[in-house]
Amino acid sequence: MELDHLAVAGETLEEACAHVEEALGVPMQPGGQHAVFATHNRLLALADGLYLEAIAIDPAAEPQRQPRWFDLDRFSGGPRISNWICRCTDLPGHLARLPVQAGGLVPLTRGDLKWDMAVPADGILPYDNLFPALIEWHSPHPAPRLLQQGCALRQLVISHPQAEALQQLVPMSDARLLFEQGPAGFAAEFDTPHGRRSLG
Repeated sequence: MELDHLAVAGETLEEACAHVEEALGVPMQPGGQHAVFATHNRLLALADGLYLEAIAIDPAAEPQRQPRWFDLDRFSGGPRISNWICRCTDLPGHLARLPVQAGGLVPLTRGDLKWDMAVPADGILPYDNLFPALIEWHSPHPAPRLLQQGCALRQLVISHPQAEALQQLVPMSDARLLFEQGPAGFAAEFDTPHGRRSLG
């Protein structure tokens, strides 16, 4: 299991994109639509094979499955980091060892991209959506296609009242990840062409 990408949700895609672009000072690139959940996104390349995704419900589409992923049906308020996504191999094996609330396997596609995602039946991930969404890619990873703009993740802070228990369920060795006991939420720091920037 390793960090794959971060999701920044908004009530609209325009709001989510503006939040990222204003915080980091670089433009996001076109993404696409996710037909199963009727969502759409835009993308930003990060160093080390990571990327950042702005995501929102697509008002022009009808979902094939609900509740939507990333708990987007209940999302409200200002745009913010809503989820972290970790890639793995043998997603079914991982899910067999994790709480049932971690989700069931959902096959997904976008253009020529193909992957499986663990999506809970109610769309809500454990630990107030701070448990990582798990993904297994079955096509080339999208990050190498994106234009690098000099941005790199320095640190992702995962704050939750039960941070220690959450950390024990996520067997990862990544110096960029910091679990802290506190109110549920994310905060991230990035190196950018404009210096160090924060995004919440």
